[in-house]
Amino acid sequence: MSESSKRRPVARHGQLKSPTAVGQLLKLIGVALAVLLVSGVGVVGYVVGGLTGTVSANAVELDGQKELPPDIAAYEGGFDILLTGVDSCEEKYSHLFGERCEDRTGDATLNDVNLLVHVSAEPRRITAVSFPRDLMLPIPECTDINGSTSSAMSKQPLNVAYGHGGEKGGLNCVAKTISELTGEDIEFAAKVTFGGVIEITDAIGGVEVCLASPIKDKYTGLDMAAGNHTVQGLQALQFLRTRKGVGDGSDLGRIGNQQQYMSSLARKMISGEVLGNVPVMLKLADTGLSNIEASTSLADPMKIVQIALAVKSVPFKDIVFVQYPTGSDPDNPNKVVPNYEAATALWDAISANKQLQITHKNTSNDGVVVKDPVEGETPAPADTASPDATAAPEPTEVAELPDSIKGNSAAVQTCSNGNVRG
Repeated sequence: MSESSKRRPVARHGQLKSPTAVGQLLKLIGVALAVLLVSGVGVVGYVVGGLTGTVSANAVELDGQKELPPDIAAYEGGFDILLTGVDSCEEKYSHLFGERCEDRTGDATLNDVNLLVHVSAEPRRITAVSFPRDLMLPIPECTDINGSTSSAMSKQPLNVAYGHGGEKGGLNCVAKTISELTGEDIEFAAKVTFGGVIEITDAIGGVEVCLASPIKDKYTGLDMAAGNHTVQGLQALQFLRTRKGVGDGSDLGRIGNQQQYMSSLARKMISGEVLGNVPVMLKLADTGLSNIEASTSLADPMKIVQIALAVKSVPFKDIVFVQYPTGSDPDNPNKVVPNYEAATALWDAISANKQLQITHKNTSNDGVVVKDPVEGETPAPADTASPDATAAPEPTEVAELPDSIKGNSAAVQTCSNGNVRG
Protein backbone atom coordinates (compact mmCIF):
# COMPACT_ATOMS: atom_id res chain seq x y z
CA MET A 1 0.00 0.00 0.00
CA SER A 2 1.39 3.41 -0.92
CA GLU A 3 2.25 5.95 1.76
CA SER A 4 -0.32 8.33 0.32
CA SER A 5 -3.09 5.78 0.77
CA LYS A 6 -2.24 5.59 4.46
CA ARG A 7 -2.74 9.26 5.12
CA ARG A 8 -5.58 10.27 7.39
CA PRO A 9 -8.96 11.36 6.01
CA VAL A 10 -10.31 14.84 6.34
CA ALA A 11 -13.95 15.62 5.85
CA ARG A 12 -16.46 17.88 4.42
CA HIS A 13 -19.65 18.35 6.37
CA GLY A 14 -22.74 20.21 7.38
CA GLN A 15 -23.25 23.82 8.23
CA LEU A 16 -24.91 24.26 11.58
CA LYS A 17 -24.06 25.69 14.89
CA SER A 18 -24.02 23.86 18.17
CA PRO A 19 -25.20 25.82 21.16
CA THR A 20 -23.77 23.82 24.05
CA ALA A 21 -21.39 21.00 24.90
CA VAL A 22 -24.33 18.63 25.19
CA GLY A 23 -25.65 20.01 21.95
CA GLN A 24 -22.35 19.34 20.30
CA LEU A 25 -22.34 15.80 21.62
CA LEU A 26 -25.72 15.20 20.10
CA LYS A 27 -24.52 16.84 16.92
CA LEU A 28 -21.88 14.18 16.54
CA ILE A 29 -24.39 11.54 17.50
CA GLY A 30 -26.69 12.92 14.84
CA VAL A 31 -24.02 12.56 12.19
CA ALA A 32 -23.10 9.12 13.45
CA LEU A 33 -26.74 8.13 13.61
CA ALA A 34 -27.45 9.29 10.13
CA VAL A 35 -24.31 7.72 8.90
CA LEU A 36 -25.06 4.41 10.55
CA LEU A 37 -28.61 4.40 9.47
CA VAL A 38 -27.22 4.68 6.01
CA SER A 39 -27.91 1.02 5.46
CA GLY A 40 -30.86 0.72 7.69
CA VAL A 41 -29.29 -1.55 10.21
CA GLY A 42 -28.28 0.48 13.13
CA VAL A 43 -27.99 3.59 15.19
CA VAL A 44 -25.58 5.13 17.63
CA GLY A 45 -26.73 7.23 20.54
CA TYR A 46 -25.68 7.80 24.12
CA VAL A 47 -25.10 10.43 26.80
CA VAL A 48 -22.28 10.90 29.24
CA GLY A 49 -24.39 9.99 32.25
CA GLY A 50 -24.94 6.22 32.37
CA LEU A 51 -22.48 5.53 29.55
CA THR A 52 -19.79 4.02 31.75
CA GLY A 53 -21.86 1.27 33.34
CA THR A 54 -23.92 0.15 30.37
CA VAL A 55 -21.46 0.58 27.52
CA SER A 56 -18.22 -0.30 29.31
CA ALA A 57 -19.60 -3.65 30.38
CA ASN A 58 -19.89 -4.70 26.73
CA ALA A 59 -16.86 -2.81 25.40
CA VAL A 60 -14.58 -4.45 22.83
CA GLU A 61 -10.79 -4.08 22.66
CA LEU A 62 -9.43 -3.12 19.23
CA ASP A 63 -6.28 -4.93 18.09
CA GLY A 64 -3.22 -2.71 17.86
CA GLN A 65 -4.97 0.12 19.68
CA LYS A 66 -2.38 2.79 20.33
CA GLU A 67 -2.27 4.60 23.64
CA LEU A 68 -4.38 7.69 23.08
CA PRO A 69 -3.45 11.12 24.45
CA PRO A 70 -5.81 12.30 27.19
CA ASP A 71 -6.71 15.39 25.16
CA ILE A 72 -8.33 14.72 21.79
CA ALA A 73 -6.82 17.95 20.45
CA ALA A 74 -3.45 16.19 20.57
CA TYR A 75 -4.51 13.54 18.03
CA GLU A 76 -2.22 14.23 15.10
CA GLY A 77 -4.20 14.48 11.88
CA GLY A 78 -7.56 14.11 13.60
CA PHE A 79 -9.26 10.82 14.47
CA ASP A 80 -11.50 8.11 13.03
CA ILE A 81 -14.70 6.51 14.29
CA LEU A 82 -15.92 3.27 12.71
CA LEU A 83 -19.69 2.76 12.77
CA THR A 84 -20.89 -0.73 11.94
CA GLY A 85 -24.51 -1.74 11.48
CA VAL A 86 -25.27 -5.44 11.63
CA ASP A 87 -28.02 -7.38 9.90
CA SER A 88 -29.40 -9.34 12.82
CA CYS A 89 -32.88 -10.70 13.45
CA GLU A 90 -33.58 -9.62 17.02
CA GLU A 91 -36.39 -11.54 18.68
CA LYS A 92 -38.34 -8.35 19.38
CA TYR A 93 -38.50 -7.42 15.70
CA SER A 94 -37.98 -10.62 13.72
CA HIS A 95 -41.72 -11.01 13.09
CA LEU A 96 -41.62 -7.84 11.00
CA PHE A 97 -39.30 -9.37 8.41
CA GLY A 98 -41.08 -12.62 7.58
CA GLU A 99 -38.99 -15.09 5.59
CA ARG A 100 -35.90 -12.92 5.95
CA CYS A 101 -35.62 -13.83 9.60
CA GLU A 102 -36.83 -17.42 9.42
CA ASP A 103 -34.26 -20.20 9.93
CA ARG A 104 -31.40 -17.75 10.52
CA THR A 105 -30.30 -19.05 13.90
CA GLY A 106 -27.19 -20.71 12.46
CA ASP A 107 -26.18 -17.88 10.14
CA ALA A 108 -23.30 -15.57 10.94
CA THR A 109 -24.12 -11.95 11.67
CA LEU A 110 -23.37 -9.70 8.68
CA ASN A 111 -21.94 -6.18 8.90
CA ASP A 112 -24.03 -4.62 6.15
CA VAL A 113 -23.34 -1.01 7.15
CA ASN A 114 -19.73 0.10 7.39
CA LEU A 115 -19.01 3.78 7.83
CA LEU A 116 -15.70 5.39 8.67
CA VAL A 117 -16.18 8.90 10.06
CA HIS A 118 -13.04 11.04 9.98
CA VAL A 119 -12.86 14.21 12.08
CA SER A 120 -9.93 16.31 10.92
CA ALA A 121 -7.56 18.47 12.89
CA GLU A 122 -8.26 22.22 12.88
CA PRO A 123 -10.02 23.55 10.93
CA ARG A 124 -12.42 20.74 11.78
CA ARG A 125 -14.09 18.90 8.94
CA ILE A 126 -16.04 15.64 8.97
CA THR A 127 -15.93 13.04 6.23
CA ALA A 128 -18.13 9.95 6.40
CA VAL A 129 -16.99 7.22 4.01
CA SER A 130 -19.48 4.41 3.30
CA PHE A 131 -18.04 1.04 2.26
CA PRO A 132 -20.30 -1.23 0.16
CA ARG A 133 -21.18 -4.50 1.86
CA ASP A 134 -20.36 -6.36 -1.40
CA LEU A 135 -16.85 -4.87 -1.64
CA MET A 136 -14.46 -7.77 -2.31
CA LEU A 137 -11.22 -7.44 -0.36
CA PRO A 138 -8.83 -9.35 1.94
CA ILE A 139 -10.19 -10.18 5.41
CA PRO A 140 -7.39 -10.43 8.00
CA GLU A 141 -6.83 -13.06 10.65
CA CYS A 142 -9.17 -12.35 13.57
CA THR A 143 -9.35 -13.71 17.12
CA ASP A 144 -12.49 -13.94 19.24
CA ILE A 145 -12.92 -13.44 22.99
CA ASN A 146 -12.11 -17.10 23.67
CA GLY A 147 -8.80 -16.95 21.83
CA SER A 148 -9.99 -18.86 18.78
CA THR A 149 -8.41 -17.52 15.59
CA SER A 150 -10.00 -17.44 12.13
CA SER A 151 -7.49 -17.58 9.29
CA ALA A 152 -7.05 -14.66 6.92
CA MET A 153 -8.96 -14.77 3.62
CA SER A 154 -7.56 -13.27 0.41
CA LYS A 155 -10.85 -12.16 -1.13
CA GLN A 156 -14.28 -12.05 0.50
CA PRO A 157 -17.15 -9.54 0.68
CA LEU A 158 -16.71 -6.97 3.43
CA ASN A 159 -19.95 -7.93 5.15
CA VAL A 160 -18.57 -11.30 6.31
CA ALA A 161 -15.92 -9.62 8.49
CA TYR A 162 -18.11 -9.33 11.58
CA GLY A 163 -18.98 -13.03 11.55
CA HIS A 164 -15.35 -13.89 10.80
CA GLY A 165 -14.38 -12.25 14.08
CA GLY A 166 -16.27 -14.83 16.12
CA GLU A 167 -17.75 -14.34 19.57
CA LYS A 168 -17.19 -10.80 20.81
CA GLY A 169 -14.58 -10.28 18.09
CA GLY A 170 -16.74 -9.05 15.24
CA LEU A 171 -16.37 -5.32 15.75
CA ASN A 172 -12.61 -5.65 16.06
CA CYS A 173 -12.43 -7.72 12.87
CA VAL A 174 -14.38 -5.13 10.88
CA ALA A 175 -12.06 -2.41 12.24
CA LYS A 176 -8.96 -4.42 11.23
CA THR A 177 -10.37 -5.01 7.74
CA ILE A 178 -11.19 -1.33 7.12
CA SER A 179 -7.91 -0.18 8.64
CA GLU A 180 -5.85 -2.47 6.38
CA LEU A 181 -7.79 -1.29 3.32
CA THR A 182 -7.48 2.43 4.04
CA GLY A 183 -4.29 2.72 6.06
CA GLU A 184 -6.24 4.66 8.69
CA ASP A 185 -5.69 4.12 12.41
CA ILE A 186 -9.18 3.62 13.83
CA GLU A 187 -9.30 5.08 17.34
CA PHE A 188 -12.99 4.47 18.07
CA ALA A 189 -15.63 1.97 16.95
CA ALA A 190 -19.23 1.06 17.65
CA LYS A 191 -21.76 -1.52 16.47
CA VAL A 192 -25.55 -1.23 16.43
CA THR A 193 -28.45 -3.46 15.35
CA PHE A 194 -31.70 -3.45 13.34
CA GLY A 195 -33.91 -2.51 16.28
CA GLY A 196 -32.17 0.82 16.71
CA VAL A 197 -33.56 2.16 13.44
CA ILE A 198 -37.12 1.58 14.56
CA GLU A 199 -36.64 2.83 18.10
CA ILE A 200 -34.43 5.84 17.38
CA THR A 201 -36.58 7.26 14.60
CA ASP A 202 -39.60 6.92 16.89
CA ALA A 203 -37.68 8.64 19.70
CA ILE A 204 -37.00 11.75 17.60
CA GLY A 205 -40.40 11.84 15.92
CA GLY A 206 -39.28 10.66 12.50
CA VAL A 207 -37.02 12.00 9.73
CA GLU A 208 -38.16 13.89 6.63
CA VAL A 209 -37.13 12.37 3.31
CA CYS A 210 -37.77 13.47 -0.26
CA LEU A 211 -38.78 11.25 -3.19
CA ALA A 212 -38.29 12.57 -6.71
CA SER A 213 -40.37 9.64 -7.97
CA PRO A 214 -42.37 6.83 -6.31
CA ILE A 215 -40.77 3.83 -4.64
CA LYS A 216 -42.43 0.43 -4.71
CA ASP A 217 -40.25 -2.40 -3.44
CA LYS A 218 -41.84 -5.78 -2.77
CA TYR A 219 -38.68 -7.04 -1.06
CA THR A 220 -38.89 -4.56 1.81
CA GLY A 221 -42.61 -3.82 1.55
CA LEU A 222 -41.96 -0.12 0.95
CA ASP A 223 -44.61 1.72 -1.10
CA MET A 224 -44.26 5.52 -1.15
CA ALA A 225 -45.49 8.25 -3.48
CA ALA A 226 -43.30 11.05 -4.80
CA GLY A 227 -42.92 14.07 -2.53
CA ASN A 228 -41.82 14.77 1.03
CA HIS A 229 -42.49 12.23 3.79
CA THR A 230 -41.68 11.90 7.46
CA VAL A 231 -40.62 8.30 8.03
CA GLN A 232 -40.23 6.54 11.36
CA GLY A 233 -40.39 3.09 12.89
CA LEU A 234 -40.64 0.21 10.45
CA GLN A 235 -41.12 2.50 7.45
CA ALA A 236 -37.80 4.21 8.21
CA LEU A 237 -36.08 0.83 8.27
CA GLN A 238 -37.75 -0.15 4.99
CA PHE A 239 -36.61 3.13 3.43
CA LEU A 240 -33.03 2.58 4.51
CA ARG A 241 -32.98 -1.05 3.43
CA THR A 242 -34.59 -0.60 0.01
CA ARG A 243 -32.28 -1.52 -2.84
CA LYS A 244 -34.56 -2.58 -5.69
CA GLY A 245 -36.68 0.51 -5.12
CA VAL A 246 -34.04 3.13 -6.04
CA GLY A 247 -31.72 3.84 -8.95
CA ASP A 248 -30.43 0.77 -10.73
CA GLY A 249 -31.38 -1.53 -7.86
CA SER A 250 -27.78 -1.98 -6.69
CA ASP A 251 -26.24 -1.69 -3.25
CA LEU A 252 -24.38 1.41 -4.46
CA GLY A 253 -27.67 3.10 -5.31
CA ARG A 254 -28.98 2.20 -1.88
CA ILE A 255 -25.99 3.89 -0.21
CA GLY A 256 -26.77 7.14 -2.03
CA ASN A 257 -30.38 6.93 -0.89
CA GLN A 258 -29.30 6.27 2.68
CA GLN A 259 -27.01 9.29 2.61
CA GLN A 260 -30.06 11.43 1.88
CA TYR A 261 -31.61 10.13 5.09
CA MET A 262 -28.38 10.71 6.97
CA SER A 263 -28.10 14.34 5.88
CA SER A 264 -31.70 15.04 6.81
CA LEU A 265 -31.25 13.37 10.19
CA ALA A 266 -28.10 15.36 10.92
CA ARG A 267 -29.91 18.61 10.15
CA LYS A 268 -32.83 17.65 12.38
CA MET A 269 -30.60 16.58 15.24
CA ILE A 270 -28.89 19.96 15.31
CA SER A 271 -32.13 21.90 15.06
CA GLY A 272 -34.09 23.07 18.08
CA GLU A 273 -36.54 20.29 17.26
CA VAL A 274 -34.21 17.79 18.89
CA LEU A 275 -31.35 19.62 20.61
CA GLY A 276 -33.75 22.12 22.11
CA ASN A 277 -36.11 19.46 23.42
CA VAL A 278 -34.76 17.88 26.60
CA PRO A 279 -37.34 15.04 26.82
CA VAL A 280 -36.56 14.04 23.21
CA MET A 281 -32.82 14.12 23.85
CA LEU A 282 -33.15 11.96 26.96
CA LYS A 283 -35.39 9.47 25.18
CA LEU A 284 -32.94 9.31 22.28
CA ALA A 285 -29.99 8.73 24.59
CA ASP A 286 -31.78 6.04 26.59
CA THR A 287 -32.87 4.24 23.42
CA GLY A 288 -29.39 4.36 21.94
CA LEU A 289 -27.78 2.94 25.05
CA SER A 290 -29.58 -0.34 24.64
CA ASN A 291 -28.39 -0.79 21.07
CA ILE A 292 -24.66 -0.17 21.19
CA GLU A 293 -21.51 -2.24 21.43
CA ALA A 294 -18.51 0.11 21.66
CA SER A 295 -14.75 -0.15 21.61
CA THR A 296 -13.09 0.35 25.01
CA SER A 297 -11.67 3.62 23.70
CA LEU A 298 -15.18 4.97 23.14
CA ALA A 299 -16.60 3.81 26.47
CA ASP A 300 -15.21 6.89 28.18
CA PRO A 301 -17.54 9.79 29.04
CA MET A 302 -14.80 12.41 28.90
CA LYS A 303 -13.71 11.23 25.46
CA ILE A 304 -17.32 11.58 24.25
CA VAL A 305 -17.43 15.16 25.53
CA GLN A 306 -14.13 15.95 23.80
CA ILE A 307 -15.37 14.52 20.52
CA ALA A 308 -18.51 16.63 20.84
CA LEU A 309 -16.52 19.79 21.45
CA ALA A 310 -14.23 18.98 18.52
CA VAL A 311 -17.11 19.14 16.04
CA LYS A 312 -19.21 21.92 17.51
CA SER A 313 -18.51 24.51 14.80
CA VAL A 314 -18.36 22.34 11.68
CA PRO A 315 -20.66 23.81 8.97
CA PHE A 316 -22.86 21.66 6.76
CA LYS A 317 -20.68 22.28 3.71
CA ASP A 318 -17.79 20.67 5.56
CA ILE A 319 -19.76 17.56 6.52
CA VAL A 320 -19.42 15.30 3.52
CA PHE A 321 -20.75 11.81 2.90
CA VAL A 322 -18.95 9.81 0.20
CA GLN A 323 -19.00 6.28 -1.13
CA TYR A 324 -15.69 4.45 -1.16
CA PRO A 325 -14.75 4.28 -4.87
CA THR A 326 -15.13 0.90 -6.53
CA GLY A 327 -15.06 -0.90 -9.86
CA SER A 328 -16.77 -4.04 -11.12
CA ASP A 329 -15.34 -7.33 -9.92
CA PRO A 330 -14.09 -9.22 -12.99
CA ASP A 331 -14.86 -12.49 -11.21
CA ASN A 332 -18.44 -11.63 -10.23
CA PRO A 333 -20.64 -8.96 -11.83
CA ASN A 334 -22.69 -8.73 -8.61
CA LYS A 335 -19.67 -7.65 -6.55
CA VAL A 336 -17.29 -4.69 -6.60
CA VAL A 337 -13.57 -4.24 -5.96
CA PRO A 338 -11.61 -1.24 -4.67
CA ASN A 339 -10.66 1.55 -7.05
CA TYR A 340 -7.30 2.24 -5.40
CA GLU A 341 -6.37 5.18 -7.62
CA ALA A 342 -9.52 7.14 -6.77
CA ALA A 343 -9.30 6.06 -3.13
CA THR A 344 -5.76 7.44 -2.89
CA ALA A 345 -7.01 10.79 -4.20
CA LEU A 346 -9.70 10.78 -1.51
CA TRP A 347 -7.35 9.92 1.36
CA ASP A 348 -4.76 12.44 0.13
CA ALA A 349 -7.37 15.22 0.17
CA ILE A 350 -8.55 14.19 3.62
CA SER A 351 -5.00 13.98 4.93
CA ALA A 352 -4.30 17.49 3.63
CA ASN A 353 -7.51 18.70 5.34
CA LYS A 354 -8.87 20.16 2.13
CA GLN A 355 -12.51 21.00 1.58
CA LEU A 356 -13.93 18.17 -0.51
CA GLN A 357 -15.80 18.96 -3.69
CA ILE A 358 -17.95 16.26 -5.29
CA THR A 359 -17.66 16.35 -9.10
CA HIS A 360 -19.78 13.26 -9.85
CA LYS A 361 -22.99 14.12 -11.68
CA ASN A 362 -25.84 11.83 -10.71
CA THR A 363 -27.52 9.74 -13.40
CA SER A 364 -30.62 7.56 -13.58
CA ASN A 365 -28.57 4.72 -12.10
CA ASP A 366 -27.88 6.56 -8.86
CA GLY A 367 -30.03 6.24 -5.76
CA VAL A 368 -30.71 9.98 -5.50
CA VAL A 369 -31.02 13.10 -7.59
CA VAL A 370 -29.69 16.47 -6.43
CA LYS A 371 -32.32 18.99 -5.43
CA ASP A 372 -31.45 22.33 -3.84
CA PRO A 373 -28.96 23.73 -1.33
CA VAL A 374 -30.25 23.60 2.23
CA GLU A 375 -31.87 26.88 3.24
CA GLY A 376 -31.43 28.80 6.47
CA GLU A 377 -27.85 27.80 7.14
CA THR A 378 -25.71 29.94 9.38
CA PRO A 379 -21.94 30.29 9.04
CA ALA A 380 -19.70 28.83 11.70
CA PRO A 381 -19.06 31.31 14.54
CA ALA A 382 -15.90 33.40 14.41
CA ASP A 383 -12.88 32.26 16.36
CA THR A 384 -13.04 34.58 19.37
CA ALA A 385 -9.60 33.39 20.48
CA SER A 386 -8.04 34.93 17.39
CA PRO A 387 -5.99 38.07 18.02
CA ASP A 388 -7.89 39.74 15.20
CA ALA A 389 -11.34 38.24 14.73
CA THR A 390 -12.02 40.73 11.94
CA ALA A 391 -9.06 39.59 9.87
CA ALA A 392 -9.81 37.96 6.53
CA PRO A 393 -9.97 34.16 6.83
CA GLU A 394 -7.30 32.01 5.29
CA PRO A 395 -8.19 30.86 1.77
CA THR A 396 -9.82 27.43 1.82
CA GLU A 397 -8.00 24.74 -0.11
CA VAL A 398 -10.46 22.78 -2.21
CA ALA A 399 -9.94 19.25 -3.54
CA GLU A 400 -12.03 18.22 -6.54
CA LEU A 401 -12.60 14.51 -6.09
CA PRO A 402 -12.53 12.15 -9.08
CA ASP A 403 -15.87 11.69 -10.85
CA SER A 404 -15.88 8.05 -9.71
CA ILE A 405 -16.44 9.16 -6.09
CA LYS A 406 -20.13 9.68 -5.37
CA GLY A 407 -21.54 11.63 -2.46
CA ASN A 408 -22.82 14.95 -1.19
CA SER A 409 -22.40 17.42 1.63
CA ALA A 410 -25.03 17.99 4.30
CA ALA A 411 -25.53 21.44 2.73
CA VAL A 412 -27.08 19.84 -0.37
CA GLN A 413 -30.52 18.28 -0.39
CA THR A 414 -31.07 15.14 -2.44
CA CYS A 415 -34.22 13.18 -3.24
CA SER A 416 -34.68 9.45 -3.73
CA ASN A 417 -34.49 8.34 -7.35
CA GLY A 418 -37.35 5.89 -6.88
CA ASN A 419 -38.62 3.22 -9.22
CA VAL A 420 -41.31 0.55 -9.18
CA ARG A 421 -39.27 -2.31 -10.58
CA GLY A 422 -38.91 -4.10 -7.24
